[in-house]
Amino acid sequence: KLTQGAVVIHRITIPEGLTTADILALLRQEPRLTGALPDALAEGTLLPATYFFRRGDSRAQVLVHMQAHMQAVVDKAWQARLPEVPLRTPHDAVTLASIVEKETGHPEEQGRVAAVFLNRLRRGMRLQADATTLYALARASGERPQVLSRDDLAIASPYNTYVMPGLPPGPIAHPGKAALEAVLQPPKTEELYFVATGMGRHVFAATLLAVAMLLYGLA
Repeated sequence: KLTQGAVVIHRITIPEGLTTADILALLRQEPRLTGALPDALAEGTLLPATYFFRRGDSRAQVLVHMQAHMQAVVDKAWQARLPEVPLRTPHDAVTLASIVEKETGHPEEQGRVAAVFLNRLRRGMRLQADATTLYALARASGERPQVLSRDDLAIASPYNTYVMPGLPPGPIAHPGKAALEAVLQPPKTEELYFVATGMGRHVFAATLLAVAMLLYGLA
């Protein structure tokens, strides 16, 4: 079996929206992989997906595959971007895609969430994304509160988009292919707001008044 190449193939799945620390922890915990990993790695450089390996393969080798796949997906998505998308670089696209990935767990909502943030960028509005504030808090203290307080929203951090204009300095997680495509090929909409319904979904609207009316209708 060995001479014929009939070896057992294993797999490891990396979900969308994990941070670098999360992914490195998954790789370290896989007992059939060998070798060390870096202590840190830039967010947004690894593609969430299922990867296949053989017992004894190195963790560093799997990491290289993940980086190469992410680069290929980003390059392809960037080349196919809509010309009106107000993002200057692929890095900006990955950054916004990571925010979209963390703001909604439903792929069918990602396009509208992306469109809201892109519309805000065009108008010079702050993104006011809870996910970026949570990331800022985690960087500062290592803790991620379940509910953001007024003090949390005022934290001084370049990642706090309630305080800082534009995009944060970099990604806050590792987005998947769908989130990247959502920010580079968003639907056309005038929506500027979205709010969680409390039932796992969001409502979208062009004004705060419209959001309030939609939420009232769901109550």
